Amino acid sequence: MRDSIRRLLGPHAGIPETQELAVLTGVLRGHIESITPRIEQAALKLPADDVPRYCALACVGEARRKLTTTASPGPSAAVAYARRLARSLAALCDHWETLAGVVMCLACDQPIRDSEASMPYDHISPSGGTALSGTLHTRCAHTIRRH
Repeated sequence: MRDSIRRLLGPHAGIPETQELAVLTGVLRGHIESITPRIEQAALKLPADDVPRYCALACVGEARRKLTTTASPGPSAAVAYARRLARSLAALCDHWETLAGVVMCLACDQPIRDSEASMPYDHISPSGGTALSGTLHTRCAHTIRRH
């Protein structure tokens, strides 16, 4: 799922050709349809006044609303729509990781198990905010480019 997201939102993402964009949009829609019930089930197990529950359910609702729409005519509208889906999927993945207690490696997008060496990673953007924050497998640290 994260690989699909990176194809549209990653630092080296370009604008896909029309056919590739159509396929990628379908893949993103399928990922969202697949993950939303899992997130909803996990969130509903939390107490009703739990903030992570509320945030996850709000994200699920927003993602489902985006699935009821389609792109406006034109290539730039199709790209914008696909990027909206990608941002929703990224948020859903974050909620899933939080609810499931999973820590994912930012470099290889695989779970970091308790037995594996890991390290924190924060990439600060030129504007001063954190652009990317999380955890890496120690073995993957060399794959992240520092700008």
